[in-house]
Amino acid sequence: MLQEENGIIVIDKPAGVSSAKVVSNVKSVLGARKVGHTGTLDPFATGILICCINKATRLARFFLAGPKKYEAVLYLGIETDTQDATGSVIRRIEGINLTIPVVESTCKQFIGPIEQQPPIYSALKHNGIPLYKLARKGKPVQKPPRLVYIYDICIKEVNLPEIRFDVSCSSGTYIRTLCADIGTALGCGGHLMQLRRVESSGFNLNDALSLEELEKAYRSGTIGRHMIHMADALKHMPMCMVNQQLKDKISKGLSLTGKDIAPDSHNDSDGFLKIVDDHHELIAILSHQSVGKTYRYCCVFL
Repeated sequence: MLQEENGIIVIDKPAGVSSAKVVSNVKSVLGARKVGHTGTLDPFATGILICCINKATRLARFFLAGPKKYEAVLYLGIETDTQDATGSVIRRIEGINLTIPVVESTCKQFIGPIEQQPPIYSALKHNGIPLYKLARKGKPVQKPPRLVYIYDICIKEVNLPEIRFDVSCSSGTYIRTLCADIGTALGCGGHLMQLRRVESSGFNLNDALSLEELEKAYRSGTIGRHMIHMADALKHMPMCMVNQQLKDKISKGLSLTGKDIAPDSHNDSDGFLKIVDDHHELIAILSHQSVGKTYRYCCVFL
């Protein structure tokens, strides 16, 4: 039983199940008290789903803004109401005739900061209700455009009407909307046919277990090899190791300033800082405020 174990398990989500169902499965297999994920994958999509176990659920928000990488297949000539293969066809265009250079140059236009219109079939909420539920009831709600960032698009194969590509992007990017927008730019429309998340917040598929592998590891008593400690999970967050004096101050919730933190643990910019003890256990996450050089408590695990 992992009721008192805290850490991260990375799951390779299979197609055909929701992210919530995967979380429920992980919780059941591990016998954990609490499990949460750090970013939904649509049921038809596969790939990395970061699952936070017990106290590590308090870390979920620090993964939400992390960059992500996907393998995707864009199908040209067919538009759907959901912008992916699960939706109803709303438009068809026959006789697609595009060259690879045209495809590549069009995709490159989307690299950088872009505005995306969130799909009406999404988990975003309106008055507490997911948009996809409203859309299914014939009451679609269109959220305003939002700024996302496409770091790179790499075309892997063009076999019309299919385009296979890799995309690295910021959190909050809808790949199905990207596919629909590329299809529009190419003049023939399109939808997302396949999607696999291969990197998320510093984790990749080498870190991931299938649900079958998870259960096998638990039954064999080797699950600990796959549990990522909380202090190691936030890979890119600066770290400070505390002495007993600072640990006592944190345990009492006393105010902290730059004088309390080792100079090489932070810089002058705002950001987060993880605090670990001499056993490499995560005891707190602080927010560094450059104005006044003070720290705010985000999470305390003592």
